[in-house]
Amino acid sequence: MKTQSTPPNVSNFVKSLRDIGYTLEVAVADILDNSISANANHIQIYAMHNPEMVLCILDDGSGMAENELVEAMRLSSKSPEDVRNAKDLGKFGLGLKTASFSQCKKLTTLSKQNNVISIKQWDLDYIANENEWLLITPDLSDFKDIPLFDEFNNIETGTLVVWQNIDNYKEDFSESIKKVMLHLSLVFHRFLEDNFNSLKVTVNGNKLEPFNPFNSEHNATQGGANIEKIKINGTDIEVVPYVLPHHSKVSQQEWDKYSTEDGYIKSQGFYLYRAKRLLIYGTWWGMHKASDAHKLVRIKIDIPNNQDEYWGIDIKKSHAKPRADIKDNLKNVLNKYLIKGSRVQQGKGKKIQDKTTTRFWQTVPVDSNFRFALNKEHPLYQRIKESSVDFSILEIYFKGIEAYLPLEAIQAQLQQNPHEIKQAQETALSENDIQNLVTQLKVSGLDDEYITSLLKTEIFKNNKELLE
Repeated sequence: MKTQSTPPNVSNFVKSLRDIGYTLEVAVADILDNSISANANHIQIYAMHNPEMVLCILDDGSGMAENELVEAMRLSSKSPEDVRNAKDLGKFGLGLKTASFSQCKKLTTLSKQNNVISIKQWDLDYIANENEWLLITPDLSDFKDIPLFDEFNNIETGTLVVWQNIDNYKEDFSESIKKVMLHLSLVFHRFLEDNFNSLKVTVNGNKLEPFNPFNSEHNATQGGANIEKIKINGTDIEVVPYVLPHHSKVSQQEWDKYSTEDGYIKSQGFYLYRAKRLLIYGTWWGMHKASDAHKLVRIKIDIPNNQDEYWGIDIKKSHAKPRADIKDNLKNVLNKYLIKGSRVQQGKGKKIQDKTTTRFWQTVPVDSNFRFALNKEHPLYQRIKESSVDFSILEIYFKGIEAYLPLEAIQAQLQQNPHEIKQAQETALSENDIQNLVTQLKVSGLDDEYITSLLKTEIFKNNKELLE
């Protein structure tokens, strides 16, 4: 057998390596994984964009000696088959490098153990020019003016990651930092809200607050206490379904907060955690289509860090594809909570079927479907019909109201701005309007039977005294 050594073109390989698809917030989260795995209690993130964009991440974790730092800077420094510590958030030994390279051309890592500092650097322009993976040991003095260097100098152990020559930066600076903070608050919320060993993270001096996507403290949130378990290769996996409160149960501010940046429709679905770190969220993995009816359903899944192969987790920790047998188990949980989610979301709409109240609208069958129609048995409708000289024209008008009911606009507004809709009696039908109606009806003479029918209508059911 004849073989030939064919090393990759390093310059081209570097360009490919940078184009994996990280966003800034996902890349920063990957760096924090290493800090958490190093048992950091405090992580500081500092970004500035003048005179040039620089981003630094400092932790007070265990730090690394020089030989450990060299291995940490090596691409694929770990085998994905290695047995890891249960708290380790990495797998491939690529996160530090791929996340950093996706955003910058120069990655420098300074680490300290027992007050001894080690420093190593990857410079992608230098590597491309030399066509060889040459790890640089820069002068420490070159970094004394870098943000967080003084803080790094004052701790006994820890690591400072520095991104320079950031060239994947396209958005407004403040918006980018806001996205980073929102993402980290969500992804690491369980570390930030741990009452016994909480992690502290600051971004440009601002403390990060945890964002629990399940609104689990609200008394109108359903689920949470109902823990389902599925067994995967001998390990029990916890699945905890939640149904968030209907918009009528929360304030506008709270409703907007739990909508997330993606909105309720895109935020429904499974939330996959590995070792307490949120990996993937807002997906049904093809088991169900995202819909308005189930937009309040969110299902938490907790897995240990030795099950990646069963869930198809990628390098960026932003994609997963569970095995077919896992999907079958999840479907059983899913079906139960989709029904509950529908009840919360559609419960208000079911009032139209209430037989104890005579309503203005009703549903009528159309083949195997239905449409909304005016209730022609409503006593006011009947009164108009009896007293109209040319009711046929008025009836066409009513049919036009039915035909052109703006369902799409109503649905869109309910999804986006439910608290801004003021369709209540006090805005669309005032008390003065009702009083005028009562006056006209009394003048025309009302028999007892008609009064009884009026008392069952939406207008008078809670205002019986007006007809007395």
